[in-house]
Amino acid sequence: MSQAMDERVAELTDKLENGIKELYASGRYAEYLRVMSKFHQYSIGNVMLIYLQCPHATHVAGYGTWKKEFGRQVKRYETGINILAPCPYKRLVEQEQTDPDGEQQTDTRMVKIMRFRVTTVFDVSQTEGRELPTLGVDELTGDVSGFSEIYDRLAKTSPVPVEQGEVPGVAKGYFSAREQKIVLRSGMSQVQTVKTLVHEIAHALLHDPKNLPKERKERRHKEIEAESVAYVVCQHFGIETSDYSFAYVAGWSKGKELKELKASLDTIRTAASQIINAIQPPEREAPEAVHHRKNVLSH
Repeated sequence: MSQAMDERVAELTDKLENGIKELYASGRYAEYLRVMSKFHQYSIGNVMLIYLQCPHATHVAGYGTWKKEFGRQVKRYETGINILAPCPYKRLVEQEQTDPDGEQQTDTRMVKIMRFRVTTVFDVSQTEGRELPTLGVDELTGDVSGFSEIYDRLAKTSPVPVEQGEVPGVAKGYFSAREQKIVLRSGMSQVQTVKTLVHEIAHALLHDPKNLPKERKERRHKEIEAESVAYVVCQHFGIETSDYSFAYVAGWSKGKELKELKASLDTIRTAASQIINAIQPPEREAPEAVHHRKNVLSH
């Protein structure tokens, strides 16, 4: 890594850290956490039920909860999402027991029995009313100068094949270590496509299990690294992702100290420089800034 590149990447990681700190200080982060804490955490089985019935679901709650807790009303003619809710009850049961003398005795006791009932929830997209707080934007929009060349160079840089197609849920893309490939959601803007591709390449470079020691990083640590690399690379080429990336890293960070980010700075800087050099040979200048519009997430 050249000294100039080293300084440039360090400058951009500093900008990332400062931007996230400002997000924390603005009060938006605290309000976001306060509201998000009201959403119930569902079991893996219910998460699958929700996905099968409403693949784009992000935040779900019952009819009454939307109205009382969030000031939102379910829209007319919306079909609810059926999940299983625990419905425990108690009953007296007789149990045979052996006393110290070896004699059988019948003991009656109250036991708790777990049953489940079908209940209905609705996704935020099925409701309207008071806005939910957000940290940033949900989708990046806009075109990238020299998009085709940048995309092709990124695809060649990737250690695994890159394709576009269907992506489960609301994710923009994913790196599959098992299938050894990167998949990007079709139909995204050029800005979102480049940002997501760099993010997934970072995962493939840094987090492929076959290249890692036995001690592996937690998911939040890996997501912070991947998005930080994406931010630095995109900033270098004039692709503005601050609102998206700051919120993404803040959402995965464990606290305001940004320990995961600080612990990974060398890794982030090395990976970002590797990708930048692959896109832009040393003799070339970075492209002009892109025309970039941000579509603020609305619920």
